[in-house]
Amino acid sequence: MNYKPKQLFIERMSLLLKDRQDLDKFFETVKTKPRKSIRVNTLKIQPEELIIKLKNKGWKLKQPCENYPEIIQIQSELKPGELGTTKEHILGHYYVQEITSMMPIIALQPKPNDILLDLCASPGSKTTQSTASMQNQGTIIANDVSMSRISILSTNLERIGATNTIITRHDGIQLCNKLKQQKFQFDKILVDAPCSGEGNIRVSPRTYLEWSEGLLKRLSNKQKKLASSAFQLLKPNSEMIYSTCTHAPEENEEVIQHLIDNFNIEIQEIKLPIKSRPGITKWKNKIFSQKLKKAHRIYPHDNNMEGFFLCKIKKLSDKTITKSRERGI
Repeated sequence: MNYKPKQLFIERMSLLLKDRQDLDKFFETVKTKPRKSIRVNTLKIQPEELIIKLKNKGWKLKQPCENYPEIIQIQSELKPGELGTTKEHILGHYYVQEITSMMPIIALQPKPNDILLDLCASPGSKTTQSTASMQNQGTIIANDVSMSRISILSTNLERIGATNTIITRHDGIQLCNKLKQQKFQFDKILVDAPCSGEGNIRVSPRTYLEWSEGLLKRLSNKQKKLASSAFQLLKPNSEMIYSTCTHAPEENEEVIQHLIDNFNIEIQEIKLPIKSRPGITKWKNKIFSQKLKKAHRIYPHDNNMEGFFLCKIKKLSDKTITKSRERGI
């Protein structure tokens, strides 16, 4: 079926990408299929060793991020399903993961002995990446609400050899409330929030059919609650990443603005190994803090990858803000 964008979606993207050539390039790119990519599981094998094994299969490979040799892009045209059926994949030597999806953990930088909460963890791409970053030390609580998704998460964690991860099945907000009652706090938190998926149109064009502004509003309300609930579990001077695979400001900057308005936070600078654009400070009739420029918008046509949004937030204290701050301060 040939899915096409709704006129309202086109109009919204034209507000985000004001240059006509930029907008045209976006829509041209999302009609194409992206290159497959994998992340080497350094708990079991080093990049140079895996590269030799994969090149022996005749695969053409590229390491697009100089300081991250574990990130590999597949340049060959593989058979359908081939990437997930190799011996190396079954043994957990690599994880099939979109490169933009790797950016939240690169930005969060979990360390050995950290206590980390991955609030919306399944299927486990970022959980397994965190496990490798933490060298299987410390503790990860990996949560999801669906039993079927928990099953996928558990399988992936077992395959890559994770031993520092506790899996929980709860509604994210309810879990945060329970942990808050127990005065439990984390060194690092990832809220990779369920979203409208505008950034994944290349692999899921059906998104066009399901998309609506009503959906964005409903998701935004839930995302604000998720992010707020999780943020309260951070230790002071600790950090949280909020991320989505969508371009909608309602699901991105508006959520971060909600945190700015209610908590004592600092938006932190992030250096990413791929091209990104600053977060926006105005959307239609809404004005956001200038601090949102430190957030990152990743568009498909800038890297020939999927679309993404992420923002790194530091908790300065446990105090809450009783009155919204003036925007731009």
